[in-house]
Amino acid sequence: MTELTSRRGLLFGAAAVSAGAFLTGCTSNESSDDDKPAANDQPAADDKPGKQVTIGYAGPLADHGWLNAINDNAKKRAEKYSDVTLEVTEGSNDTAQQIGQIETLINKKVDVLVVLPADGKALTQVGLKAMRAGIPVVNLDRIFNTPQAYRCWIGGDNYGMGLNAGHYIGEKLKDKADARVIELAGLDNLELTKQRTQGFDDALKNYPNIKKVARQAADFTVESGQAKMAQLLQAQSKFDALWNHDDDQGVGALRAIEQAGRDDFLMVGGAGALSAFQAIKQDNGVLKATVLYPPTMAASAIDLARALGQSKGIGGLAEYEIPSSITLYSAVVDKDNVDQYMSTGFK
Repeated sequence: MTELTSRRGLLFGAAAVSAGAFLTGCTSNESSDDDKPAANDQPAADDKPGKQVTIGYAGPLADHGWLNAINDNAKKRAEKYSDVTLEVTEGSNDTAQQIGQIETLINKKVDVLVVLPADGKALTQVGLKAMRAGIPVVNLDRIFNTPQAYRCWIGGDNYGMGLNAGHYIGEKLKDKADARVIELAGLDNLELTKQRTQGFDDALKNYPNIKKVARQAADFTVESGQAKMAQLLQAQSKFDALWNHDDDQGVGALRAIEQAGRDDFLMVGGAGALSAFQAIKQDNGVLKATVLYPPTMAASAIDLARALGQSKGIGGLAEYEIPSSITLYSAVVDKDNVDQYMSTGFK
């Protein structure tokens, strides 16, 4: 899904990135001139049509439910605005091909670029090329090697995913003596997986009665989730909670759990798939919560690109310019708030 992501910047909850809350016009709030900071005179992007903006969008191949949701969010958000034209490249996981696609967008002289790179390090130079050509870049999630390659970065918080998963499980098990937890991670060669595990481990340090007794790494697929979960179940006859890094591989994990006839623990997922939300709402299995890595970040990236193209800022902030870095919050979704997030679930 993602590579190393910067944790600098503002923390915005998932609800804060909707068009109404995230990029609303300052003029919509009535107040006296004495109450307004001087910066509030700067135009802020809102839903009203403004200057026409052509946004070039380049993302990787949608070979995962989350990536497909990223592309859908970007396209649907652009369709909402009559003043936005979206130039979309064919998704590719081949870095050379994606570089070529972005260079084509640069040559077309689009107003702004939104790029979710297949490989942030490998595509840094083309990000620099766009910026040097006067085309601001919104770097989506997988971060370039240097801030010089983008005007604004927006993405998820992998460490925060693990931290919030650990705290959720910790609060559920804090009164249980000698509690045991296991972890079904993602690809271990990705920095994001290391960050998620580190956050999880750091959270569990707050609960001395809880011990992590096993960990397996899958690869974000249903098949790997099922195989690795089966191994964990065979090796661990008794445990109290499971954290699974990814809801797609969680589909396979749940199959293995059902096949083993196990229901003696609670499970927390990751990312925010619709299937996970539905299972949480039904509340008749082990899956009790999931921690978001919201694909709505792509819709927010379009909002930011539009604001940049129109030389506008963000309503609700005193600064003239949009931030250079925005980190989204990894909310925990359980049966108490699942209805609020159901419409954001990806397939």
